Amino acid sequence: MPNSFDQFLEEFRETIVDATTRLREITPEQSRNKVSDDNWSRIEILGHLVDSAANNHQRFVRAQFTDDLVFPGYEQNGWVSVQKYQDESWPELIQLWSSYNLHFVHVFAAIPESTRTKSRQKHNLDEIALGGPPKNQPSTLEYLMRDYVDHLRHHLNQIFAQTS
Repeated sequence: MPNSFDQFLEEFRETIVDATTRLREITPEQSRNKVSDDNWSRIEILGHLVDSAANNHQRFVRAQFTDDLVFPGYEQNGWVSVQKYQDESWPELIQLWSSYNLHFVHVFAAIPESTRTKSRQKHNLDEIALGGPPKNQPSTLEYLMRDYVDHLRHHLNQIFAQTS
């Protein structure tokens, strides 16, 4: 059984605050190290999380005005590449990521429960979510919100698992 929505919001806030502290302990040089050429560096992963926030922000807002959960996807690798996150300021990127996600705690709390939990038959969460529901099963905006936080935690774990 998923935790209550209030508990979810508190845990999301704690994740952001705790991760921000831990991210600041990583030096700019360490943030740019790559495990291999095929993998993103820590700063690129954090950049991807900023991109995810930007793309999902409009989804969280637009879903409050529609009867479906159908949204465009985005080319994740391309977004990371063209923005040159390897050259970005590590402290400034941490601040952007942290502030954007703390804003989401506010946005999420402001969404009426009836809107958040409204069943939507038409969606493409099976295509855009980390672990989306099957196309033929209805979903909710709350599902997308919780999936967003799961995705965020998945990538934070990648950042903190790197040893160099």
